[in-house]
Amino acid sequence: MRTNEQVKEMVKQKYSEIALQDKASNASSCCGATSSCCGDEVYSIMSDDYTALKGYNPDADLALGCGLPTEFAKIKKGDVVIDLGSGAGNDCFIARHECGAEGKVIGIDFTDAMINKARTNAEKLGFNNVEFRQGDIEKLPVGGNMADVIVSNCVLNLVPDKEKVFKEMIRVLKPGGHFSVSDIVLVGQLPDKWKETAEMYAGCVSGAIQKSDYIGFAKQAGFKNLTIQKEKIITIPEDILERYFSKEEIANYKNSGTGIYSITLYGEKPETCCEPGCCD
Repeated sequence: MRTNEQVKEMVKQKYSEIALQDKASNASSCCGATSSCCGDEVYSIMSDDYTALKGYNPDADLALGCGLPTEFAKIKKGDVVIDLGSGAGNDCFIARHECGAEGKVIGIDFTDAMINKARTNAEKLGFNNVEFRQGDIEKLPVGGNMADVIVSNCVLNLVPDKEKVFKEMIRVLKPGGHFSVSDIVLVGQLPDKWKETAEMYAGCVSGAIQKSDYIGFAKQAGFKNLTIQKEKIITIPEDILERYFSKEEIANYKNSGTGIYSITLYGEKPETCCEPGCCD
């Protein structure tokens, strides 16, 4: 079993590699001639089509998401928006279209290579109200009570302490602020072997937790009016499963009743609150 720090280092290395690839490579390529495919197809299986959303920039789309949280985030002109795990800036640029020049968007990412790519994209677009900060979303590099909206796309699965992330989210949101987060959750248990497969973790599968626990962490942090805005089942194709598991293991998984789902979860920070840490 990996430690939290080992998981973080694995994710950092994997996403540093991804940052240097284009969208097509992330969706279909292998890591090299001497290694098996990295499972990058898992990303495209989960990702939704962003191209119809206003503010979309193809240079910032690495096909790493599992939903369209900015579509559901109720961003208004002048809002301050934070994107957790901002990657090359895809959701940030869509959020910037919604909050306008009078608003502000802060993207936070764990990986230096992603931050550099996002800053390059923002410079090309001439945006001076979109900022990218390197940081761990378990300890957000922003002050309290400063954001109107938080978005995130298939990132909390990569974080060992998801409970801590929700506590950080409620800390940095203004009273009355809200979040819209797309992520992968489970109904039933994945085989233990999946949890030891680095590519499956980086593809947001083995890092998934139970749907009830995921929503429970948001509730425990103090969020109200929790709503699933969108839900879809994720089916991993047979040819990808065969790279990691025997036919017997695949059959056992399919008969286990386990479901892998993409959900977009919405929640609000109360206007007034007395939960520990809620208004710090």
